[in-house]
Amino acid sequence: MYPLGRQFEIDVSKAKSDEKCIYKGNHYRITVLSERLVRLEYSPSGTFVDLPSQFAINRYFNFPEYQTKQDARFLEITTKYFRLTYVKEAHFSGSKVDPMKNLKITLFMGNGENDRDWYYGHPEVRNLGGNMISEDVNTPKALKRGLYSLEGFASIDDSNSLLFNPDGTLYEREKGSLDIYVFMYKDDFPLALKDYFKLTGNPELVPRYALGNWWSRNITYNEDSVKELVGDFERRNVPLAVFLLDKDWHYRDVGNAKDLHTGFTFNKELFPNPSEISKFLHEHNVRLGLEIDPSEGIYPHETYYAQACSYLGINDNKIIVFDPMNPKLLDVYFKLFLHPLEALGVDFFWHDYKGDNNALKLLAYNHFNYKDIGRNPAKRNIMLSRNGIYAPHRYPILYAGNTEVSWDGLKEISSSMMAAANIGVSFWSHDVGGNHGGIEESELYIRYVELGTFSPILRFHAARGNYYKREPWRWDIKTETIANDYLRLRHRLIPYLYTESYNYYKNAKVLIEPFYYKYKWVIDDDNYKYQYFLGSEFLVCPILSRKDNVMNRTIHRFYIPEGVWYDFKTGKKFPGDKKYVSFYKEEDYPVFAKAGSVIPLSNRSDVNNVGLPLDMEIHIFPGVSNTYTLYEDDGLTSLYKEGYYLKTDIDYNYMQNNYTVIIRSIEGKSGIAPMRRNYKFRFRNTKKAEDVRAYYNDQEIKIEDMNIEENDFVVIVNNVNTIGQLTINCKGKDIEIDAVRLINEDIDSILMDLQISTYLKEKLASIIFGDMPIKKKRIAIRKLRKDGLSKEHMKLFLKLMEYIESV
Repeated sequence: MYPLGRQFEIDVSKAKSDEKCIYKGNHYRITVLSERLVRLEYSPSGTFVDLPSQFAINRYFNFPEYQTKQDARFLEITTKYFRLTYVKEAHFSGSKVDPMKNLKITLFMGNGENDRDWYYGHPEVRNLGGNMISEDVNTPKALKRGLYSLEGFASIDDSNSLLFNPDGTLYEREKGSLDIYVFMYKDDFPLALKDYFKLTGNPELVPRYALGNWWSRNITYNEDSVKELVGDFERRNVPLAVFLLDKDWHYRDVGNAKDLHTGFTFNKELFPNPSEISKFLHEHNVRLGLEIDPSEGIYPHETYYAQACSYLGINDNKIIVFDPMNPKLLDVYFKLFLHPLEALGVDFFWHDYKGDNNALKLLAYNHFNYKDIGRNPAKRNIMLSRNGIYAPHRYPILYAGNTEVSWDGLKEISSSMMAAANIGVSFWSHDVGGNHGGIEESELYIRYVELGTFSPILRFHAARGNYYKREPWRWDIKTETIANDYLRLRHRLIPYLYTESYNYYKNAKVLIEPFYYKYKWVIDDDNYKYQYFLGSEFLVCPILSRKDNVMNRTIHRFYIPEGVWYDFKTGKKFPGDKKYVSFYKEEDYPVFAKAGSVIPLSNRSDVNNVGLPLDMEIHIFPGVSNTYTLYEDDGLTSLYKEGYYLKTDIDYNYMQNNYTVIIRSIEGKSGIAPMRRNYKFRFRNTKKAEDVRAYYNDQEIKIEDMNIEENDFVVIVNNVNTIGQLTINCKGKDIEIDAVRLINEDIDSILMDLQISTYLKEKLASIIFGDMPIKKKRIAIRKLRKDGLSKEHMKLFLKLMEYIESV
């Protein structure tokens, strides 16, 4: 085999399972990996796989609890989740009449529910899917199955994936053999997800800058226009973390070759000195990414083409055909075409390679590129690529593809983001604003930005064309103001998002958890099925439809789960286990924090810098004691794997008239976080306390300021050592504001903004907020036609009566 390099080598020691968990014969092998996971192999030749595959790299699990019964003909394996029965040596498929005759796995449901049977070839129609190469590429139906199913089980067929040699090269396995993993988890999907990550490899921790705002457009930028755009963002105090150049950075028209997608050499007419543009961006705390698509091959005009031909033995100025399965070509590809770009200061690549719609080729390409980045331990791996189907969470970040600019496109983005979670993928990156076609609408643009703000990755992009308005300042002042505010909020959220990304990497906690994981009934209800949890503290209920133009608000239905939740922006209280209808202005978005939530935000003044903040603002919601563990490291290298990180507990101890916040580092090394920090504690929905004290360790320290901002009590302490314990104690009577959200307040706000006479507003208010029955209110509203109430406004308030009645 051609030696690719040490960074590509694969540890094969964990690919073989514990022999005590294996049952095999001449043609079959069954392995119990966990109480929820079993591996099924059938080989006509009796050859079984103990090398890592593109899907499964670790099959050595802790010995699970199970019981076995067997004789010369039958095998039965039972765990707390399932019972497997198999007729030894029989093919798994059984017969067309009775497919379960030879092999059956029964899921124990309990609670009076009938048990459910899985068998080879089971249609799994209640599987909610998850795999797609991208939204603009047709993925074969057989590959679209995800891990989450309403049936409580799912199978993943690994029979056709490629196998890894120890040196990291790939080869095809025996044709006609079966290699299937069956997850039987009932309602314990988080445990199944942990099994999945143990089998396939943990997600990676992305660099901190990846959680900031990304900019990309499919237009021709040059050195001056890049600098101008960065300046435009900075003048408006809008943060930017990544500048991603689309195809035009390289030569596209060379000789007879026109409109090339493939290219590896900077167009010197656009970027005379490429290292200067990367230096400029880095000085402004912006990272540089380049779009790469090698599918058209390597052309003679490329800088290192001659050296590549010499090494590969190619003559006559032929186009070098690209093949990610050719190790020697890959070695040339990396060393002569990608590494020189990195030497110019390029931080990462957007690999827009589709693999000829071949998932195995695409996955091989993603894998080798990601491993190549890992050659330098001082640089944390990251790339943007299409989904290679098998265990794609190992290669963050995934590109969702080109979507239409439309409300349906926005809904599709929300749906696919949750489907990605069904295969353990959190970093699913879509085009904020939509990619192509459609109509550029202010309201739609705002809703794209808001959804992007509360998504794992926020990346602007659009097709070529002058009339796609992605820059906030190309809109009216209202739209720009709203978009800018959310883009600033996004960067402030990075301490929280980075901590949740660490929990994803370390504890198999997906950043996006679809609401239907806990509330299956919503899957058939369009009003609620798009809701999701973002990390441990947030519930997001996306707005995916147009507003009512008369009331100038979106009528939005959502469901608040058990407990008490608070609107993140207004602090209004929402008692849980209840359906709501509310009316949202364009600047508002339905994001909720549960009682007791602790949410760390950055207050950096150097707008583009995503590093660890000297100034932190911590939002704390009342009602329940809670501990949030903030995770921090350098955000760029892999030193965190060697212990160079810091975990800090933020303890909120709640009593109705006496609450305390304690911040103390609990794990890691000193020197990671800034030596000293300024803290702004924002106690949400809270009155000013009568007695407030601050302590560092046991010594009382100065409180810089205390004040009320709207419904929040704010306490500021400055210049506090981050190693040690900071304590804030607040005492007083009836401190918490019982600001329960009332629909009457929403309707009063609608009345306030309507362009109708004040006289009519007073009349309407007396009817709507009066004590008469709903039926009489409707009659009274209709009678206002004689006082000049328009037909459209009459219909509006009759509609509002329906919402009042439903509460």
